[in-house]
Amino acid sequence: MGRYTFRLPDIGEGIAEAEIVAWHVKVGDRIEEDGRIADMMTDKATVEMESPVAGTVIEVAGDVGDVVAIGAALVVIEIEGEGSEGASTSSGRVDVVPEPVVVVAPEPSPAPTPPPTSKVHQATPPKPPTPQISHAKVLASPAVRSRAAELGIDLADVRAAEDGRLRHADLDAFLAYNAGGGYRAPGLKGQDQQIRVIGLRRRIAENMAASKRNIPHFSYVEECDVTALETMRAQLNEHRGDKPKLTPLPLLITAMCKVLPDFPMINARYDDEAGVVTRYAAVHLGIAAQTPSGLMVPVIRDAQNRNLWQLAVEIGRLAQAARNGTATAAELTGSTLTITSLGSLGGVATTPVINRPEVAIIGPNRIIERPMFVSDGMGGERIEKRKLMNISISCDHRVVDGFDAASFVQAVRKLLETPVLLLTD
Repeated sequence: MGRYTFRLPDIGEGIAEAEIVAWHVKVGDRIEEDGRIADMMTDKATVEMESPVAGTVIEVAGDVGDVVAIGAALVVIEIEGEGSEGASTSSGRVDVVPEPVVVVAPEPSPAPTPPPTSKVHQATPPKPPTPQISHAKVLASPAVRSRAAELGIDLADVRAAEDGRLRHADLDAFLAYNAGGGYRAPGLKGQDQQIRVIGLRRRIAENMAASKRNIPHFSYVEECDVTALETMRAQLNEHRGDKPKLTPLPLLITAMCKVLPDFPMINARYDDEAGVVTRYAAVHLGIAAQTPSGLMVPVIRDAQNRNLWQLAVEIGRLAQAARNGTATAAELTGSTLTITSLGSLGGVATTPVINRPEVAIIGPNRIIERPMFVSDGMGGERIEKRKLMNISISCDHRVVDGFDAASFVQAVRKLLETPVLLLTD
């Protein structure tokens, strides 16, 4: 018998390390060639590691949440025949899972300092398995059922991403969501819980903390009368044919794209280490979306060149890709400005956190009906029921002045309150 050391391969240009987000083997397990070893999260995507050999796992590197350097040993496998201690970093197969996890566009940064080489250690003996929770109507493979039982997950609480069959990726998404505090297991009501923040939830936490720590935010909120806009939207939807139904979002994006050429400081990114602000001619608009795996920001490329229906199609496509984990890393990076909306939960006003290294983020809020004084056309006023929506904006005060932010929102407001202008060149 021999020993084969599987080292973490080079899994992307400029990637120096990766985080363990899921183990698919433990010490003592038999693994076949091409069997799943672990899922590793980089700044770009979740990457699935597969074994190039068959054998028995005798050592693993770290626990879920630990970071492993490129080239460091990930697992040691006992194999038949001669071993291969210190296998090349090119050994093994690397498959990129269609489950991207980048939350914000990558920011300029100095070359990373490689962390200390992870030391492979003998794992602690596995805990006795939790009694299996079985639901006959849930479609899942025996391996998925066994893993769920070990984790104490009731499969009835997990949502399948496709075709109704639960897979390992669905369990991963469930765990990532729960780590963010979005779930309380049955029977734990009233009890304290300690949940380790790992994977996507840790990335979100780090990005949000860096944004608030490094950017002097200021926010501005303006009220818009969208009565005429909603009337026009209803008319467009009534005659849309086979086109997707319009939400207010494509109309807001169109208004923003029309006025952004006059406010180039808004559609920009700030490299604060180099002291350089890049103002973009194209509008690559990030759409903050809540998914079962956490917050993601898919990007509409060249939003300024798309009409209302094209924007609606792209919003729907990207939102679906983010929810089911098929969005690519390219679709989740490179935004120059971001919109964040909670839809019907949008509240009266928001103070969103900037998607660093961008310099502004827009937050449309819920449309509500209120009485307003309006002109009666004869020099007087009357009270009328109107549809109103607040638009919030947060800006980086190092780059954007308050006057510029307010002027930008007022220009957007003018278009929303006179919506026919949205359809003109």
